Amino acid sequence: MNTTLSKSRRWIALGVLCLSLLLSVVDNTIVNVALPTLNAELGASTTQLQWIVDAYTLVFSALLLTMGHYGDRFGRRRALQLGLFLFAITSGLAALATSTGQLIGARALMGIGAALIFPATLAILVNIFTDPKERAAAIGIWTAIVGVAVAIGPITGGLLLEHFWWGSIFVVNIPVALIAIVLAAFLLPDSRDPKVGPMDYPGLLLSASGVGLLVWAIIEAPTWGWGSAATIAAFAGAAILLITFAMVERRRAHPMLDVNLFRNARFSAASLSITTAFFALFGFIFLITQFLQLIQGFTPLQAGVRTLPFAIATAAASPLAIALMHKFGSRAIVTLGLFVMAAGFAMAATIKVDSPYVGIVLLSMVTIAVGLGLATSPATESIMGALPPEKAGAGAAVNDTTRELGGTLGVAVIGSVYLSVYASTVIDGYRSLGLPAQFESVVGESIGGGLAVSSKLPQGASEQLAAFVKSAFVDGLTRGSIVASLVVIIGAIAAWRFLPARARTL
Repeated sequence: MNTTLSKSRRWIALGVLCLSLLLSVVDNTIVNVALPTLNAELGASTTQLQWIVDAYTLVFSALLLTMGHYGDRFGRRRALQLGLFLFAITSGLAALATSTGQLIGARALMGIGAALIFPATLAILVNIFTDPKERAAAIGIWTAIVGVAVAIGPITGGLLLEHFWWGSIFVVNIPVALIAIVLAAFLLPDSRDPKVGPMDYPGLLLSASGVGLLVWAIIEAPTWGWGSAATIAAFAGAAILLITFAMVERRRAHPMLDVNLFRNARFSAASLSITTAFFALFGFIFLITQFLQLIQGFTPLQAGVRTLPFAIATAAASPLAIALMHKFGSRAIVTLGLFVMAAGFAMAATIKVDSPYVGIVLLSMVTIAVGLGLATSPATESIMGALPPEKAGAGAAVNDTTRELGGTLGVAVIGSVYLSVYASTVIDGYRSLGLPAQFESVVGESIGGGLAVSSKLPQGASEQLAAFVKSAFVDGLTRGSIVASLVVIIGAIAAWRFLPARARTL
């Protein structure tokens, strides 16, 4: 199908794609600023808060490959519009949830719509912008929107929580989705892969179950015990499922994921770079939004506004990265960006309970944002540039899966590292005060629960427990930030070692 548009129409179409992209990415982070509110109003523990975040990203990442294939087969504009419609409906269900379980379920359903939206936007972009330099610029803008959305989420969420109930952070999705559906009908061309094969149901089942079991094991491991039989069995089961998935995909004529793509160093190294970047980023955001509210005492809106420098820094760095890529090559800029991110997480590891926002907190966030913009724009261009336009859906799905799977695992792993440190530290402090045993589990489940218990104690004990709770949280934040920094350093080394400096002909 012809996707040729005039130059002005191409950039208008990019605006529609960016609006749709913004909607799906914002929901990755908008819920983070509401975590303390959900802890207070729904009684959600840290593990349940992780699932409120990860239920969305888990389904999102597990279905991206399938939905990218769906767009290739039935039309990418159709996939985008269907995804927007499902996103609107399930957002309404999330807003109406009356329990943690209902909210987690609704968030999972929202991930289905997002999995249709995300790869379709990038696949349509690649088919519209066929000139390599123009395409690279468009991808730079697309990537900048991803970074901006990471920060817009907390700001929007904070503004809504300031004036409405927590369900409003989901209701706001509905009109935006409907507007995007209408604009897509009039402004976007359709495209598909003329040689697409049948749906890969074995691949869908194996990938979704393998990723799901892996994330479940990571999130629940602090509760079960990292060395427990249940944890080991879950990790072993996930490994078996994912290895089987790779073996099955290699034998299929029309696989959901063509594992041979990863033989291309440009494709595989760029995918790993994005995975490590979003692993560290999403895990850090899960903790820093709670730090701003529960340690520094900001309201949801005030905390959201304080993420605005992150959006500005990412938006500035992403297009700059494309310009630098043309001059110095992908390898140098992606590696530089990841090392800058690692430096930002290392700074965050030095944050203390009394650290002011204007200082190490702000500096670490801006440094992480600059690194994110530098790394992900050239890495995304490398992934999409490694494939012909008719395979854009598959490439976009892999690109998006690396982001979402990285982010999902980041919340799971870094959240679990934090919880392991927090729970053991705060419970030791709680016991040292000789307080009633029946409140111990509440204090150990989350910082919100610990501060709620402390507020009901006599003044002396209240101040002591609050100090223990805040100190334990920051200890967990420190450990989580160190893990984030180390993971990104591994990604940077891999990028320098395996990512070609320039595109190579396939």
